[in-house]
Amino acid sequence: MMRLLNGLEANVFYTFAVVAFIAMVLLLEGLYLLWNAYRGPEANRISRRLQALSAGGYAEETPLLRQRMLSHIPKVDQWLLRVPRIHGFDRFLVQSGLGWSVGRFVLMSLLCGMGAALLIALIPTVSLVFALLGGLGAACLPWAYVVRKRLTRLHKFEEQLPDALDLIGRALRAGHAFPSGLKMAGDEMPDPVGTELRMTHDEVNFGVSVQQALLNLGARIPSTDLRYFVVAVLIQRETGGNLTEILGNLSALIRARLKLFGKIRVLSAEGRLSGWILTLLPFFLGAVLYLINPKFMAVLWTDPLGHKLIGGALVLMFLGILWMRKIIRIHV
Repeated sequence: MMRLLNGLEANVFYTFAVVAFIAMVLLLEGLYLLWNAYRGPEANRISRRLQALSAGGYAEETPLLRQRMLSHIPKVDQWLLRVPRIHGFDRFLVQSGLGWSVGRFVLMSLLCGMGAALLIALIPTVSLVFALLGGLGAACLPWAYVVRKRLTRLHKFEEQLPDALDLIGRALRAGHAFPSGLKMAGDEMPDPVGTELRMTHDEVNFGVSVQQALLNLGARIPSTDLRYFVVAVLIQRETGGNLTEILGNLSALIRARLKLFGKIRVLSAEGRLSGWILTLLPFFLGAVLYLINPKFMAVLWTDPLGHKLIGGALVLMFLGILWMRKIIRIHV
């Protein structure tokens, strides 16, 4: 009898352990599926595509695609909507590919500026004006980062565009329609050109005309080569012609332009390096002199004449940077 009871207790224990294990596995699987549905790669990809679609900028877009939150806080979003040209700045953020909202950008700028101003103000020999100027400069760091990421993404898009045009041309030769060629190029090409072409194909599926979808593509990506592609396709749809040959010629033209641009960058590399050295050298020397003899440099921010000298030097440096940039910047 005791053996029977012990056997039943053992069976109940093992059964409970197996059921508990299965329940825990199902719970973990459910939590993973829930996280993947809202925060997974596919959800993030769809969110990025919808956010970028909302920045097209044309009045004929689908209203669902035009609504993009400038901030996740409703009050801040209402306040930002009152700022003039805020949607243009929002499109600028979308073009960088960072996925930032306007509210997040403003918050990061404020945190950087206030943090830098507070740290500089803690130095005993530094005046309040210098701390405010340092905070203002630090507040511009997120803007500089966004500009850098945007330029990098646009440059990468222009490098990938010839291959995308060749892929669309091959799809047209195989008998596919132009929207199908866009979808094939969007699926085969990496980001950013693949993402943008998939967005254009999605707009066509949502009911937007091909002409309007291409115009939206040109509004999202401010690239001269892309505008050539949009204009060529629109003219061909109006007047007729061999679109495959047009895309092939355009692809060859873009490759030749990029090759010439690369040669010019090599020839102007010395000028760019000189510009960076001349820009950073005064700040580097000022920091070294401050570490060697703090009292000698403290005159610049403790004496009123020093404030004028710093302001005049910054203005002259800014004009010199603009002048050097104009010399080494060659449009192709």
